[in-house]
Amino acid sequence: MLSFSALSNFAAAYLPRVEQTMRQALASPQLAEGTHYAMMRYHLGWLDEEFRPAQAKTGKGIRPLLCLLSCAAVGGDPATVLPAAAALEMLHNFSLVHDDVEDNSPTRRHRPTVWALWGQPQAINVGDALFAHAFRTLLDLAPAAAPDQVIDAMQRFVHACIALTEGQHLDMDFETRANVTTDEYLLMIRGKTAALLAASVEIGASLGGAQPAQLAALRQFGESLGLAFQIQDDILGIWGDEQMTGKSAASDILARKKSLPVLYALNGTQGAALRELYAHARFTADEVPAVLDRLAAAGARPYAASLVETYSMAALQALHEADLVLPAGDLLRDLALGLLDRQT
Repeated sequence: MLSFSALSNFAAAYLPRVEQTMRQALASPQLAEGTHYAMMRYHLGWLDEEFRPAQAKTGKGIRPLLCLLSCAAVGGDPATVLPAAAALEMLHNFSLVHDDVEDNSPTRRHRPTVWALWGQPQAINVGDALFAHAFRTLLDLAPAAAPDQVIDAMQRFVHACIALTEGQHLDMDFETRANVTTDEYLLMIRGKTAALLAASVEIGASLGGAQPAQLAALRQFGESLGLAFQIQDDILGIWGDEQMTGKSAASDILARKKSLPVLYALNGTQGAALRELYAHARFTADEVPAVLDRLAAAGARPYAASLVETYSMAALQALHEADLVLPAGDLLRDLALGLLDRQT
């Protein structure tokens, strides 16, 4: 296995090129002095609240890296898939802007969210714009990629978009439902999180010339990684360090989110007491400690951690079966291991 420094070197070489591709896509001479594109750039960390140049904390570039490394791991040139990598990152950020509105989240990455600064209508429009620009950027694969490859990438991209909205629908629906099963939860995160990670892997590999067996194995890798990633995110959403995550540790509980730890407790011996707490019409931060006590009594955190381990092993096994080109194949493994051991 390569060291994580090799992965850092790859990221340092390619993520700035992904960002430059995004900056070019979001450059608008017609609205250069307006706030529409400035709000997008604010969300992406390029501007501050006064629309002055900034270098705010941004995302980890997980989806672009999965796309680029998957291309290289099947023998392709990652530079040729930069438009796809940028499109995937813009699509992810569209979902974050809308998530913040739908979840009523006032902060992200230690800064006020777009809706908290400029209102929900403008934030919805910012998300819509990022969504549209993601598709436009994906089309920039041509003419370097053959028409059939561009169409294939677009089909996988569209499938991920549909799955993402289906998953988000279930996530919000679960907030007001008394009974949600673990199977329903897994269906939700397959759409909300795993579908986009799987698409990132698939699109990069397909554009890189992957064989059908490799594509099948890599899709399994991406989906299993996505499931493990989301369950780990659920753990951090309840027990994570707010200074590291940039998000209030109480927000998921206050939103009555049916994350995996909560579901496990609701369907166990602590279920009645937990449902009584959640049934309060005015559920406030004062009740969060009582919820945490119930989760601890149910053993919710160890259970969630065990599922992270299960899906992590499935992801790594699928990656092994893909028979990838080195060193990119090892870098994909290193990326997966880093994501599954993260604290933010």
